[in-house]
Amino acid sequence: MENFVVSARKYRPQTFDTVVGQASITNTLKNAIKNNHLAQAFLFCGPRGVGKTTCARILAKTINCFNRTPEVEACGRCESCVSFQEGQSLNVFELDAASHNGVDDIRVLNDQVRMAPQLGEFKVYIIDEVHMLSTSAFNAFLKTLEEPPRHAIFILATTEKHKIIPTILSRCQIFDFNRIQIIDIVKQIDRVAKSEGIEAEPDALHLIAQKADGGMRDALSIFDQIVSFTGNKIVYKDVIDNLNILDYDYYFKITDAILNASIKDALLIFNEIIENGFDGHNFVAGLMSHMRNLLMCKDQATIKLLEVGENIQAKYSRQALEISPLLALNCLDLFGRCDVQYKSSKNPRLLVEIALMQACSVNEEAKKKI
Repeated sequence: MENFVVSARKYRPQTFDTVVGQASITNTLKNAIKNNHLAQAFLFCGPRGVGKTTCARILAKTINCFNRTPEVEACGRCESCVSFQEGQSLNVFELDAASHNGVDDIRVLNDQVRMAPQLGEFKVYIIDEVHMLSTSAFNAFLKTLEEPPRHAIFILATTEKHKIIPTILSRCQIFDFNRIQIIDIVKQIDRVAKSEGIEAEPDALHLIAQKADGGMRDALSIFDQIVSFTGNKIVYKDVIDNLNILDYDYYFKITDAILNASIKDALLIFNEIIENGFDGHNFVAGLMSHMRNLLMCKDQATIKLLEVGENIQAKYSRQALEISPLLALNCLDLFGRCDVQYKSSKNPRLLVEIALMQACSVNEEAKKKI
């Protein structure tokens, strides 16, 4: 049986141009290589799964390439590139600081740094999760980081920049990686799906991207999970079921109940949500986001702030015509207070039900005034 390779590894970017959502950083690195302005120590910071280690590897591969393209990308064919791609390069060392965080590990690294590269111009040392190094290890590393040999380049990666001591920060060029935009994640997953011969609904891909919370690796892991569940066709309903996400339709129904001032319908819908195993606190947070999205649909200029698929966006636009901005703001205020009080409440379900009844009553009072 053929070994399965997860999409996050199979479709890992191999060049700067294929890195998703970090154009400012990749362009800066390419210009540094082109103009021969490479620093000897870099610090890549940012959330998990946004491309820190990937960019470090691409940088290591590119600076040792013998035949770089005019776009400052590695050729992928020279001896240095081939050895790197096969995992046999002697010029790239990766250290996981989470499991090698002692002073002895750094002393071994310091000894290795003195040796010149056998092939290519640079030896690159990638230290992942560098914030996990002990204080003594950081101190042992300081001198080498400040005055490394000409052939040595250090790339430190971390998800927690605030844990790194200032003396290390001052010796590095710092690059802050951003969370990847939902639209960029959707485009990348769509490319992967087409490459794998998988048919996917746009709304389903948007849901996967939202669940990933700005991390491409998380998005591709969820994508693999959904493919295992559904096969070669990904539809919105299957993603909802597999990831146990509260369907947008529930929020549209609750809002309709509020618009109709129907306390009965609102309570019955909420009861159905609870019986299906969903958490009341998540429901309140989702309903607040729903009201926010309806307000965004009140103006054509702000519709683009909705990070949902086209079909869901059309539903939002239709419901936004029915709700007044004042009612939406009142609901946000009600559910915002419910959100704050939820954890300390002895009867959280009743708290949510009271908020729903108040929301329905607010609209009923508004109708009477009209």
